[in-house]
Amino acid sequence: MENRTFYNEILIDHNMHPGNKYQLKDPQLVLEGKNPSCGDDIFLQLTFDGDVIKEGSFVGDGCAISQASADMMLDLVIGKTKKEALELSDLFLRMIQGELSAGEEERLEEAICLQDISHMPSRVKCAVLGWRTLKEAIERADGSEG
Repeated sequence: MENRTFYNEILIDHNMHPGNKYQLKDPQLVLEGKNPSCGDDIFLQLTFDGDVIKEGSFVGDGCAISQASADMMLDLVIGKTKKEALELSDLFLRMIQGELSAGEEERLEEAICLQDISHMPSRVKCAVLGWRTLKEAIERADGSEG
């Protein structure tokens, strides 16, 4: 029970005080991610330095889970290469599907607090919105959509 309380505090903190929710000045890439089933709508904004995600932010509205998840995601991927960011996105999606191998969860840092979302099917789309948008954004940036 102590872990669940700690994880809830992380989720609440990222929702109430998101460090990455702001309008990025001169983003190189902006991509909208929508979850029509509950109204979550984010605009992911990224700048790159070669293959590295130099800066990232998001704006938009949605539930606490979608907003906190997007904030945690950006904490993880800023400063990483596109390839590393895609690996983290894959890892997060596998976590939500209950497919993580032992020891992999530590790479997700605070985002591991969303692991129990897999038991709440109606909230899964909320948790993965930012991560799926990131994947699509990187594919677009690399010209390999699809």
